Amino acid sequence: MQNRILGTTMPVLEFLLDPNDTVISEAGELSWMSSSIQLTTHTQFAGGGGFFGAIKRVAGGGSLFMTEYRAVGAPGEIAFAAKMPGHIVPVEVGPGQEFFVHRHGFLCATPAVNIGVGFQQSLGAGIFGGDGFLLQKITGQGIAWLELSGELVMRDLRPGETLRVHPGHVGAFQASVSFQITRIQGIRNMIFGGDGIFLAALTGPGRIWLQTLPLPQLAHKLQEYMPGAARETAQSGVVGGIVGSILEGMR
Repeated sequence: MQNRILGTTMPVLEFLLDPNDTVISEAGELSWMSSSIQLTTHTQFAGGGGFFGAIKRVAGGGSLFMTEYRAVGAPGEIAFAAKMPGHIVPVEVGPGQEFFVHRHGFLCATPAVNIGVGFQQSLGAGIFGGDGFLLQKITGQGIAWLELSGELVMRDLRPGETLRVHPGHVGAFQASVSFQITRIQGIRNMIFGGDGIFLAALTGPGRIWLQTLPLPQLAHKLQEYMPGAARETAQSGVVGGIVGSILEGMR
């Protein structure tokens, strides 16, 4: 199996598979492929933990179904393109080398890689109607490719070193990194500071990948340019402005 990443702003991951070579992805990730590639959609794979493994994927923000792409009878080509400006990052997965990635960050992997729920917290979803904060955990044995949005900042944290990050900018990190959701101190800071209510505290040792263009923040900004009288009404006035500021910080 050979692979390469092409492009800069909107990269694409291309594979050249020998006969019987296989890669897996969540349903709907395919960009293009040659005629020798055979698709099979499953809820589970050899290393995927069976039916409960599929349920864990869904709980982690992933898809119930995974697609296997196999070259049959001849070498074949298959490609997965990024869905928004950013980077495609390969990581080696194995015992003691596991990863957490944001809920939309898994692109594809070799067959013995597992995807499940790694972290889940509502972040006030019951009050404000958000969808909470989810991380997927990548385990097993093989190579996984992650899709991170915007520019990429990689940091190697020393033991005990902590970096506090807006949750949307958490792209991925090694499982050796301790992860906690913390509240910004002070009611005035939470309401008027413009940085939201929650921060992610990442404590080393381990490597972290930070992304500069979180998808929820991009979608939230685009809403300003779309018709929506109800949204403008909800955020009109002082009270609406405060609530709107809280909502913006949580996305």
